[in-house]
Amino acid sequence: MSKVIEFFRVVWNFVQAAPTLIFFKPPADDAKSSLGLMFQQTAAKYPKKSAIICEGTELNWSEFNALTNQFAHSLEKQGVSRGDCVAVLIENRIELLCAVFALAKIGATAGMINTGLTDRPLAHCISTVNSKKCLVGQELLSSVEAVKAELDLADSDYLWIADKAIEADAPNWATDFSATIANMPTDNLPVTEDIAAREIALYIFTSGTTGLPKAALVYHRKIMSAAKPFSTIGFHAKPSDRMYICLPLYHATGFLLGIGSSLHSGASMFVRRRFSTSQFWPEVQQYQTTLFVYVGELCRYLAMAPECPEEKNNPLKTMLGNGLRPDVWDTFRNRFGVKRITEIYGSSEGNVSFLNILNKDSTIGTGSVVVMLVKYDIENDAIVLDENGKVIEVEEGEAGLMLGQIDDRYKFDGYKNTDATNDKILTDLREPGDRWFNTGDLIRTVDVGFAMGLPHYQFVDRVGDTFRWRAENVSTNEVGEILNACDQVEISNVYGVDIPGAEGKAGMAAITLIPGQQFNAAEFTEFVDRELPVFARPVFVRIEQEQDTTGTFKLFKGKLKQQAYHLDQVDEPIYVRQPKSKQYELLDQKFYKQLVNGSAGY
Repeated sequence: MSKVIEFFRVVWNFVQAAPTLIFFKPPADDAKSSLGLMFQQTAAKYPKKSAIICEGTELNWSEFNALTNQFAHSLEKQGVSRGDCVAVLIENRIELLCAVFALAKIGATAGMINTGLTDRPLAHCISTVNSKKCLVGQELLSSVEAVKAELDLADSDYLWIADKAIEADAPNWATDFSATIANMPTDNLPVTEDIAAREIALYIFTSGTTGLPKAALVYHRKIMSAAKPFSTIGFHAKPSDRMYICLPLYHATGFLLGIGSSLHSGASMFVRRRFSTSQFWPEVQQYQTTLFVYVGELCRYLAMAPECPEEKNNPLKTMLGNGLRPDVWDTFRNRFGVKRITEIYGSSEGNVSFLNILNKDSTIGTGSVVVMLVKYDIENDAIVLDENGKVIEVEEGEAGLMLGQIDDRYKFDGYKNTDATNDKILTDLREPGDRWFNTGDLIRTVDVGFAMGLPHYQFVDRVGDTFRWRAENVSTNEVGEILNACDQVEISNVYGVDIPGAEGKAGMAAITLIPGQQFNAAEFTEFVDRELPVFARPVFVRIEQEQDTTGTFKLFKGKLKQQAYHLDQVDEPIYVRQPKSKQYELLDQKFYKQLVNGSAGY
């Protein structure tokens, strides 16, 4: 009987998805299709319906559009025009979305800056996209002020936006943008209807390069191509739904999945600055949120939290996101009763995307892009080739490096940096002239039972010099280069290690000190905090007398990864940055026991 029920369930899910799968086509490059126009059309269709709730403020779609138009008119008055880029550094709040939609309406590009960045990485992001202006919220003013000297912007180019949570006036070195908005017109701008799908809507900075993030190109075409499938197939979103959004909107997951789906469907949004385990279920009940955009780490936090009354009989019916571990998947579904968990796979810059359209457990789903899973030598960080120099596809169920075929329909947009884009493209793998996007991910096919003949996939790990920590990609090479600039360090070797109960891999750095130097934990901590974003800072530091290298002088990581932080396998001192600790300290047996039994708090 269970097989019969599963058959009809799968068929029904496929039938619901079929119209979009069969008939939907991404807009052509010259089509008048854009983020700003989609927002404007949704506002016209549902003018009096609730659009957004954030920090006690609620706007309907008409009010939301009017406020956004005031932002757009004010940006034009400040000299921003079609084709310009404006850096946007604002936490999750209504003003952030008004700014991004306003830039889209006038044909400018929003540089979506990670709000956790400071110092060198922050300055790099603002400058690398040639920002004409910088929209900065009061809550992040000090971070921007600290890097002003490194940026080629006049004081008037910093557009200050008030934060009602902080009582403060605009600084004397910035333009009080908030003061200009109220006097601006609320009417739509004619240029919005002329923006083409081929124009750049956003720069989303990949976390894969940590110290120096790469700016992924997000064209209006990509946003429009994602909004409909995510909304209709992923969420099954309706205008009566409400989306719970607490992921940072400078990331593709929060913006493309959450905001894009809401704009397409007309579903209202509950937006939170940041995730709170204790407030999640009370807010789900209070605001009757039916949809949730997630990353796996948030689900793990919720699954580990003590029970609360509000989680019972909650209205949450569908969640869409990525990184949900199989062990957390079952716990989450069973405990909270969420009927539909739609895992997705994709990247800001890439052309490969999967979607769990049939609501199968523990899979990133299926997709329409032609992909190959090829053998990969993780130890030597290289694709395995046969005697003819060709790639070797893996067997069914075996993990392999995933490559996505690039063609006219599934384009590879890449990065603003052309060299970085070209580094991700492989050619002539099946036939002369073919082109493939190297995802950098180990993927395997997975048997999910009856699935209408559609292959399903499961994420395994990142390959090469990258690992995942706290839902962010961390580049070991670039973290190592930054650590090598520390006055104490002669050379560093960075890698990821597993911590029981934690999502992804924690960063560990084996460092060799400059001769005559003693490790100074306080100074090293200060350097790391200044030069690296929070997610890229090593959790462990191992002091090495010398570094092992391969025959080609590459730093050898295999043995280091295996030994990790295990005190019974390592003779050298190991330092650890405990959760919420302000400084590295020697790893002792007491905390080591907490690490291995999964109670360390990461």
